[in-house]
Amino acid sequence: MRLLAALLFLLLAAPASADELRPGFVELRQRNAAEWTLEWKQPLTTPGEPRLVVPLFPGNCRIASGPHRRVAALALVGSADLICRGPLAGGRAGYAEILGGGDVVLRVVPLNARVQSYRLTPQEPAVELASKPSAWQVWRTYGVLGFTHILGGWDHLLFVIALVLLVRRGWAVARAVTAFTVAHSLTLAGVTLGLVGLPQAPVEALIALSIVFLAAELTRDGKGLTLRYPWAIAFAFGLVHGFGFAGALREIGLPDGEVPAALLAFNLGVEAGQIGVVLVVLGLLALLERARRPAVAPAVRMAAYGIGITASYWLVDRLFA
Repeated sequence: MRLLAALLFLLLAAPASADELRPGFVELRQRNAAEWTLEWKQPLTTPGEPRLVVPLFPGNCRIASGPHRRVAALALVGSADLICRGPLAGGRAGYAEILGGGDVVLRVVPLNARVQSYRLTPQEPAVELASKPSAWQVWRTYGVLGFTHILGGWDHLLFVIALVLLVRRGWAVARAVTAFTVAHSLTLAGVTLGLVGLPQAPVEALIALSIVFLAAELTRDGKGLTLRYPWAIAFAFGLVHGFGFAGALREIGLPDGEVPAALLAFNLGVEAGQIGVVLVVLGLLALLERARRPAVAPAVRMAAYGIGITASYWLVDRLFA
């Protein structure tokens, strides 16, 4: 069935760039009874002179100093000092419109109360601040961010897809994906807690190299190293991918006092997206095998070349950019 082969190929076709999600953030942090600091980061998504967009803040606040601006990696960072009369509850914060689309994490950090976390989207770019944060705010915000990160991070996705195409068998896939999950969870936690760290540039190159390696293994007709030790290969490269996940989480930051919950929620969101992709690939393989078994090998080989070419482009781009 050519249609099923085409569907499999379309699933595996990735954009020319890894398209890592780079959500912005807005933070309102209280300094004393009347003074707050406003800090925000807006990712640069369009060419030309970047325009700093000041976020919305509650109407009982006014800017006392600023806004100030500085340029960071692929982003503008703004800050301002606010004077606020009374509590912020009931006021709106966020943006009138999120430039370039994407998500924004809004954090409100009072002096003597729990941190509030909100996920802003192009459909809901501003929210009304609650008087008391929901117990599920952090879990919901960071869980969804983890889920959208893995679905938008094509380099991580292509590694998982190539691993599934290579191993294929149910329990073997489960063991390999579990090893990958355990490994990147360990690294993610270690980096977030400040126990380990690596520069992001070589990490991104190694992630691309891991995909090139699996693509090459897919063309070896079952004679590669990964089929002999799938869990070991998945675990080793999972440690590297964990540094990539940590880089994304570092971009948006973690709420004070809620680091374990936010870290676990982000990781669970990543795993939910990853499991969904694994099930889709296994389902497509099963359909293709049932409809036309001889078409499986050519379809997988076609996917291997597509994955390998894409990952090779990323590798060269990350080494020499």
